[in-house]
Amino acid sequence: MEDRVTNPPTTKVIETANWILRDGDKILSVRSHGRDRFYLPGGKVDPGETARDAIIREVAEELGVTLLDDSIRKIGTFAGRGHNQPDGAIVRMTCFSADYRGTLAPAHEIAELRWLNQRERDLMAPMGQKITAALFDI
Repeated sequence: MEDRVTNPPTTKVIETANWILRDGDKILSVRSHGRDRFYLPGGKVDPGETARDAIIREVAEELGVTLLDDSIRKIGTFAGRGHNQPDGAIVRMTCFSADYRGTLAPAHEIAELRWLNQRERDLMAPMGQKITAALFDI
């Protein structure tokens, strides 16, 4: 009889850094070209990069503004099933608040930015809905 070792399927975890910018009862959200849902600004953390470095880079690339280094504060890390991710990949989102310098404008892969209020959360991807629900309850 042959011994066989089976390995359970490995769940892919995608590390992201995301910016939470509120204006009263609204939160800044972005929609990428070809996507149907809004996301919190930010993106994947590159190998060898910290989440803090990633959020600075991603916000500059996506929205053309500079986060003010001394104002960057970690809000928390949230994890859940990613929207449009293959095989049930988990997205682990490290979220930051920060002040910025410059004028917000969609750039590169961003087609649109929008300030969404609590009643418009359904326009966001599921993880954005989960995070903003927690934030609006604060």
